[in-house]
Amino acid sequence: VQLKKAIEDLPGKIDTDLAESDLSSDLSVGQRQLVYPARAFLRKNKILITDKTTSNVDPRTDELIKKIIHEKFAQCTVLTITHQLNTIIDSDRIMVLDSESLEEYVLVQNRDSLFYKMMQEFRQ
Repeated sequence: VQLKKAIEDLPGKIDTDLAESDLSSDLSVGQRQLVYPARAFLRKNKILITDKTTSNVDPRTDELIKKIIHEKFAQCTVLTITHQLNTIIDSDRIMVLDSESLEEYVLVQNRDSLFYKMMQEFRQ
């Protein structure tokens, strides 16, 4: 992905504000998405919150992001906000929200859960 070189070329390196498109326009969407967990890892954060982290990337980058988060944040609390069920399938617990209300908070393996039923529908 050449992420290291791309970050080194940014004016603020890894702390460059990625919202300022003119400063980070040389980064692909996938590279931008990889910068966020890299920052958290370097700062040794114990909590990582991701919001649609893999929604605008190709399948290869999607898998890479999930692998990095799974490996580098194994001892951390990771809160993942997503509409993509495959992004959270390896999670320990799932919180399902619907119309801004909490529908359930369960272990992933709970076969009686709404999430489990959603996964069954997703796989078909």
